[in-house]
Amino acid sequence: MLGWVYLIVYVLIVRFFIPKEKSQKPIYNRLFWLTEFSVIGMMIAFPIQGYALFSIIFSTMHILLSYVFCRLVWKDSLNDKSPSQKILLVSVLFMILSTFGVWCLGPAVSTLGKQSAFYQIAIQFFLHFQFNGWFLWAILALFLKQFQQKIEEKQFKKFYFLLITSTLLTVTFPIRWFIENDILNVINAFGVILQLMAFISFYRMLKPQINSFTSSLDKITKLVYCLAVFSLGLKIGIQLLTIFPNIAEVSHQIRNFVIGFIHLTTLGIITGFLFGILLQNKILSADSSILKIGVKCFIGGYILTEILLFVQGWFLFLEKGIIPFYYQNILIFSIFLVLGLVLIMLSIINFKSHNLSNR
Repeated sequence: MLGWVYLIVYVLIVRFFIPKEKSQKPIYNRLFWLTEFSVIGMMIAFPIQGYALFSIIFSTMHILLSYVFCRLVWKDSLNDKSPSQKILLVSVLFMILSTFGVWCLGPAVSTLGKQSAFYQIAIQFFLHFQFNGWFLWAILALFLKQFQQKIEEKQFKKFYFLLITSTLLTVTFPIRWFIENDILNVINAFGVILQLMAFISFYRMLKPQINSFTSSLDKITKLVYCLAVFSLGLKIGIQLLTIFPNIAEVSHQIRNFVIGFIHLTTLGIITGFLFGILLQNKILSADSSILKIGVKCFIGGYILTEILLFVQGWFLFLEKGIIPFYYQNILIFSIFLVLGLVLIMLSIINFKSHNLSNR
């Protein structure tokens, strides 16, 4: 989450939203590497000691650095008041809001302990506004930036306010896991319906430009964008199902559903859109055969693991036990994800080496 998504979103925001004369200031490069250092620190500290001294130091460092980044984006980004610019600024605000959950962890541990509802709600608050706020909104801002024609203002305003409201209201869904209250169910139901309406508006807003947009894309970029859009549709559909109390109840009790939904968001929607933007802008070379194989391996691994996770979840829901060879298959399918990413990295190295040799 912080190693891949945060850092690539950082880079792309600087590339697309910060004017060149400002993005070349040393602060952006130094801030990036300090953030990288804090992520590596967390990666080492958390598995060794859990939520303790060094992990707290590195996570606090990351939050403070993210505040600096927010301040820079707010100050240096293009002041054109375009739809993508407005979405970007909302994403930054959601990032700041999400960190309130982290600041609550210390008091929660010291007063009520890690098993308390307060501690768990603080974690879910952070995760909700990271995934559904900061990351999703930043991805949408970057995606809209790829559209060249003017976007109809009325449809954008409708989408904008519906999605903001939905993002705020649907935080009640994970809170309901720890606090029994029917009002929270009603608020979440209202939120997921507004989310559906928001993305219907999003589609209508972009519909006049979709044909011209897709006609400029190569096959592999289209494939990646299709994966992202399909995953986004699945996410909206799954969240609509949580309106039904029995499905809402098992959604967090069965671990396979939780992991499957996280993968749907991170690997399908967020990574899908990011790969699409990288390919469309030639930051990744779509001409590389190694990259094409890597992307297809990654997509294959993602689809297979998603199917297996959700099917196994339904087996547990129906009390039919474990699918034969489930653990072996989840390992094999996950290897496709890793293999795909390794091949993509190799294609980047080859692309850089080729460019250097041409110079």
